[in-house]
Amino acid sequence: MTEIYTDELKAAAPSLTAGDQILLSGTVYTSRDAAHKRIFSLLERGLPLPYSIKGAVVYYAGPTPAKPGMAIGACGPTTSSRMDRYAPTMLDMGLAAMIGKGPRSAPVIDAIQRNGALYLCAIGGAGALACKHIINCRVLAFADLGCESVKELTFHKFPLFVGIDASARSIFKV
Repeated sequence: MTEIYTDELKAAAPSLTAGDQILLSGTVYTSRDAAHKRIFSLLERGLPLPYSIKGAVVYYAGPTPAKPGMAIGACGPTTSSRMDRYAPTMLDMGLAAMIGKGPRSAPVIDAIQRNGALYLCAIGGAGALACKHIINCRVLAFADLGCESVKELTFHKFPLFVGIDASARSIFKV
């Protein structure tokens, strides 16, 4: 497996193909349903966002509290299709990649291709294993949302596979 850093992901996207396995290292932001709704409310009002969307990687996850000695608790992916109404806009704003599980809608796939982005998949049900590849976690915004707050994570060789590549090839098509 190839290790790729988040700040190099956009440049690496054209060389990755659906089904490729990678180890991702670098900064990743968590965001799920409630956080996406608030981010879009900020956008509509012209207010600053918790992080820059351009070049960012978003992980659709709601981690559990950390156990002693760990940066984070279990941190598995959530079903990505719940964020499909937000994803095209974020991709058009420069989002480099999304991490989650499950298939995506046609508008999301079109936006991935249009923007040379990626949809990466994490293994569902392996949140306790995934947390061993997260070396730092801090809440950035919306702390009142608990596990759904926006968090900045530092990944270290987090195992993922390319679900939908920059050319719109997908592991979900049969």
